[in-house]
Amino acid sequence: MKEELFDLSQEYELMLNQGIKLSGEDMAFFIAGRLNAVRSWRRGEAPVTSCLDFGCGLGHTTSRLARLFSNASTTGADTSQNALEAARLHNGGPHTRYLSIAELDSDPEQYDLCYVNGVFHHIPPPERPAALALIRRKLRPHGHLFLFENNPWNPGARMVMARIPFDRNAIMLSPRETAGLLRHSGFEVEGVDSYFFFPRPLAVFRPLEPLFGWTRLGAQYLVVGKVPS
Repeated sequence: MKEELFDLSQEYELMLNQGIKLSGEDMAFFIAGRLNAVRSWRRGEAPVTSCLDFGCGLGHTTSRLARLFSNASTTGADTSQNALEAARLHNGGPHTRYLSIAELDSDPEQYDLCYVNGVFHHIPPPERPAALALIRRKLRPHGHLFLFENNPWNPGARMVMARIPFDRNAIMLSPRETAGLLRHSGFEVEGVDSYFFFPRPLAVFRPLEPLFGWTRLGAQYLVVGKVPS
């Protein structure tokens, strides 16, 4: 993966919240929604002992993953050294560490779970298989990948990305395309779902969102992959 062209700093967070405020919500709302999805998909699975946040940015989700899987070690990995320094400073913890993507490949740790959000639309398409191959190498047999992406089939997601400077030139992936990439990288695709259908003014309808996940029309979607034994 190449070094990101934007600076993951406080300015990044401000730009992100400026874009997603079209929904009436902030970054924390969407992090919580994605982690609730991970929790639901993992219900009944073996306990997580090690967790990877691939493309962790400033570590906001990494720290929440560490709380969600409180008995596990948690690693955040990113290409941006500025982001990693900020993550260590603001989102560190006793069982949390941060590595560069380059360090990740040579690190001996293996993981039960890998979380990825909004990373692959920033990776040039020819480099995406290599990124997935790295993730697959880092996961144990039966380990799970939870890959979230912004949905090109959702007009609201496209509007939000158009408002965020570092997302304007990103190349979005459809749910079908992402699922195909996982299969070609050796993952078993266990499911595809979508989330975040209604903005805050229509929040009264949010309890109905699980009924619409199959439509693949939410602002974000999730592809769940599993490493075969």
